[in-house]
Amino acid sequence: MTAVVVREPGDASALLVEKDFPTPEMKPGGVIVKNEFAGINFIDTYHRKGLYPRDYPFVGGQEGGGIVASVSDEAAAQGIKEGDRVAYSVFGSYAEYTAVPAAKLLPVPDGVGIDVATSCVVQGLTAHYLTTSAHADLIKPGEWTLIHGVSGGTCQWAAQMAKLRGQKVIGTCAKGKRDIAEKLGCDELIVLDEVPGTSYEDYESVDVVARVMEITEGEGVKSVVDGIGKSTMDISINSLARRGIFISFGNASGAVPAFPVLRLIGKSAYVTRPKLLDYTTNREELVGRADEIFGWLMDGKLSVAVDTTFPLEQAAAGHEYLEAGKSKGKVLYTI
Repeated sequence: MTAVVVREPGDASALLVEKDFPTPEMKPGGVIVKNEFAGINFIDTYHRKGLYPRDYPFVGGQEGGGIVASVSDEAAAQGIKEGDRVAYSVFGSYAEYTAVPAAKLLPVPDGVGIDVATSCVVQGLTAHYLTTSAHADLIKPGEWTLIHGVSGGTCQWAAQMAKLRGQKVIGTCAKGKRDIAEKLGCDELIVLDEVPGTSYEDYESVDVVARVMEITEGEGVKSVVDGIGKSTMDISINSLARRGIFISFGNASGAVPAFPVLRLIGKSAYVTRPKLLDYTTNREELVGRADEIFGWLMDGKLSVAVDTTFPLEQAAAGHEYLEAGKSKGKVLYTI
């Protein structure tokens, strides 16, 4: 089968399109999915670079959607059939076929396209746990949250979901993506200059902390959702209200450096560095989150933008597009 394989860490050229990679074997309790789409996410670039180590070689990706091609006896006993429309998150989605445990499958409702469902699996579920669970109930409806980079993929979802939860949202965005951010329903936008050739805004172009304090009448925000990383760490911590929480989930500008816990004493603040796997620990939690997202989509309460697609054979171009900050929504491979 055709697959995108990483045999050593590196830049986008480390993504090797191999035409004769072995098709995965069926495992007990699993299925084989014939992929139609694979999501391209920043975490994939971290794996490719070696920031998050993996054993080599590996097939890239961890988000896909398509049609069930074959079913184990155990999966069939759970009612899964060949031809079912599904999405999933397991390693190895940059390929024609992926072996997926039945417990990891998300049935795709008829009213949702497989491209949109694929977009939901990592970015949508991540945004869901960031706005519903990662804050540990330290923010209540009617209170302020700051979400960095709301014109990007995951935080487009997060801004809308925070509003659905009744939070008041301050979003940051780049001037070139303001049109996207303005459609998300944020209560306030802080518009920044762009850093050419990157995936994030110039956080030195505006005094974000001063604007946050102005908007919140000096109180600060009860939570910060931050996928930018190094460039926004100080802004995020300094924007917090008393007993607010800094939710650091990404590294678009570089990894957050170590800092002394005493830094948080000024407002008795909290910090967490969560990951999706710890918020989808069992099938009930996984499906519960997905069902709520699909419901919002079908009810028209949530809007998802698939920005562009690349053929799987142009794997490097897909990563380069994402890392250059060109995307205004989800980026997918077509397979």
